[in-house]
Amino acid sequence: MKAIICKEFAPLEQLEYADMPDPVATGRQVVVKVEAAGVNYPDGLLVQGLYQSKPDRPFVPGMEAAGVVESIGPDVKNLKAGDRVATICQLGGYAEKVVVEENRIFPIGDMDAGDACALMVAYGTSHHALKQRAELKEGEVLVVLGAAGATGVAAIQIGKIMGARVIAVCSSDEKRQIALKSGADEAIGYDNLKDQLKEMTGGKGADVVYDVVGGEAFDACSRAMARNGRLLIIGFASGTIPQFPVNLALVKEYAVVGVFWGNFTRAEPEVYADNMKELIGWYQSGKVKPVVEGRYPLSDAADVLTRVLGRGATGKIVLEP
Repeated sequence: MKAIICKEFAPLEQLEYADMPDPVATGRQVVVKVEAAGVNYPDGLLVQGLYQSKPDRPFVPGMEAAGVVESIGPDVKNLKAGDRVATICQLGGYAEKVVVEENRIFPIGDMDAGDACALMVAYGTSHHALKQRAELKEGEVLVVLGAAGATGVAAIQIGKIMGARVIAVCSSDEKRQIALKSGADEAIGYDNLKDQLKEMTGGKGADVVYDVVGGEAFDACSRAMARNGRLLIIGFASGTIPQFPVNLALVKEYAVVGVFWGNFTRAEPEVYADNMKELIGWYQSGKVKPVVEGRYPLSDAADVLTRVLGRGATGKIVLEP
């Protein structure tokens, strides 16, 4: 089969599109013929050795995929060849086939494979962040940074389902229009962000900030939090990990909350499974709708990751073998 192979931590252009042996299912494993593999910001960090975890090399990146069950191991109980499924595979998604444990798979029926990929990591991250980490309440003000990206769109839609007033923050007019179409109540830029948020909330500040950007945007939001607010740390797309003056949390009485979705899926698998069931239900009822911006050949993985890391993507991007 064809796959994207990372032989050593290196710049993105050194990823290889090459042949490797087909996977074989044993025990409770399932081989999925991939229709779409989701592209995520951490994938680009991982292959350069810049992510929190550093897998043994060589490896195939790609933490989510959707497609058709091709074969099953002898101990698989609830799946059969021909079932359409999506999976959080951690690694291996950027390939024509991927082998995963049965408990990492969710049936998707006739759902679009690209949409299914978006629900896995982007919506999964935002759902966990707002539900378990922020405990977002109806009527609260939610500020979403990077709001036109895949996780940002997800945070907007989930925030609205949970009853929040959503203020989207984006870097361009085009991206702000995407945020508004995704359900945001208001969309603003990053200039004078602290003052804008204070003015828009009548001086109160934000109850919850969803921050995938870091850098100066984090600094601004850290000074525009409401009492009892929750400042969620999702990632650092700006490339700058900010330094937090802890006296702000003391005098303003708010919490800085880390969100590491991958760790959550491993530590609380039953809660994670319940989250995914809720997300799929929302999708089926039309409450959430991923924005799949582009679908590209698997061989274009390096170029696509370069664009994603450069913050040039809006919505979800998938690779199709």
